[in-house]
Amino acid sequence: MKLYDKPAHVLHEMLAKKEISSVELTNDVFSRLDDVEGDVGAYLLTTREDAMKNAEAVDKKVAAGEEIPFLAGIPGAIKDNICTNGVKTTCASKILENFVPPYDATVMTKLKKNNTVVVGKTNLDEFAMGGSTENSAYHVTHNPWNTDCVPGGSSGGSAAAVASGSAIWALGSDTGGSIRQPASFCGVVGMKPTYGRVSRYGLVAYASSLDQIGPIARDVTDCANILNVIAGHDDMDSTSSAAAVPDYTKSLVENVKGLKIGLPKEYFIDGIDEDVEKAIRTAIDDLKNMGAEVVDISLPHTPYAISTYYLIAPAEAATNLERYDGVSYGERVSGIDVVEMMKNTRTQKFGTEVKRRIMIGNYALSAGYYDAYYLKALKVRTLIQKDYTEAFKTVDVIACPTAPTPAYKIGAMINDPLKMYLQDICTVPINLAGLPGISLPCGFSEKGMPIGLQIIGKPLDEETVIRAAFSYESTHSFAGKIANMGGKDA
Repeated sequence: MKLYDKPAHVLHEMLAKKEISSVELTNDVFSRLDDVEGDVGAYLLTTREDAMKNAEAVDKKVAAGEEIPFLAGIPGAIKDNICTNGVKTTCASKILENFVPPYDATVMTKLKKNNTVVVGKTNLDEFAMGGSTENSAYHVTHNPWNTDCVPGGSSGGSAAAVASGSAIWALGSDTGGSIRQPASFCGVVGMKPTYGRVSRYGLVAYASSLDQIGPIARDVTDCANILNVIAGHDDMDSTSSAAAVPDYTKSLVENVKGLKIGLPKEYFIDGIDEDVEKAIRTAIDDLKNMGAEVVDISLPHTPYAISTYYLIAPAEAATNLERYDGVSYGERVSGIDVVEMMKNTRTQKFGTEVKRRIMIGNYALSAGYYDAYYLKALKVRTLIQKDYTEAFKTVDVIACPTAPTPAYKIGAMINDPLKMYLQDICTVPINLAGLPGISLPCGFSEKGMPIGLQIIGKPLDEETVIRAAFSYESTHSFAGKIANMGGKDA
């Protein structure tokens, strides 16, 4: 029986009813991985031996009549910037190619308490800096729907693993769209929770005021269940929210009657792909026909979001990456003295995009430019936050594209960083405002590439976001599809 193409909630029921075993399921996922990984390149490493041991342990619990939690025995994947005790965590960078964390990230601790089976660590843009997973120091990840195309980034490996069937679910991180944009490109569901809803302890920092861990899965139901596992306050993360965490599965209700959905004109920009705009407007019309009220709104400072983000994020990155000097952290490249050693280490071990962002960040923070760039960016960030605050006085959620285009060809933008940065226009404002957002499939382009609908909510109101997304998904058949992989049986 083929199992890798089923969502986690279906597999959980099958495990609980003893219709399948976790060993059987895990073997099936690894068999699929062996078939497709050569074409996709979703992983940086796999943990097959540990996965099988954990699967066997879950089967023993089931056989003993124990009740198992939602993710128990279900194979998933972890983005390789999330620390895993005893397992390499490289951030897809040569400077951390041999780094083995001596502790688990908080999300990993929670997953282990739920008896999860981890398939491996997934590829990403180096230190999560990129939107295509072409900036990995190890290899490019390919989109399972068309391996000539990018999977998005920076969580491209996680999204590609779920879309290709080499993982049932995955964790990613989202600093400027790094969960939602790959989810859109790969035809899966990805959610960025409210900033602080999920602990960042053990997430290797890129931009600390923007980073957030979240789930990537086959459907909204799986996202809600995974969020139940990983959300909550953590004393190890001073920015984590102390707000009570609801049961997100109670929001899996097919009902948008009376829900006010904001439609921001600034997200339907010049240059948006025709297929994307058509799919999004059709999805919004469908929600309206289901009983939602669509309200035209304006988020006037959206055009400044890219410039603001690409000052704040690199500034924080420049500070966070100071520790990688060959002394405190990182692979060391020798030199005649400590200064040359640090220079050689960073020159040889950091990739081009990471160096670019460090230089932008240091320039923005430098004496004489701090007020003109970084401080001004912080002020604009406040204005962007106020736009959303005003909008949410009249609407419950906001709907818009996740990305302005479907997945593009590998190499198409790698030498034009500004063009690639503009791909983030629909996602970075939500990070700047700290809001929850989800991307779910809402159609395909004429070339057969997935298109994502983004639904944005009020702070700590993941429940309404999930309800709106689930209601749409329940009346459509876009979610849960596994990519054909060029003829490989899906």
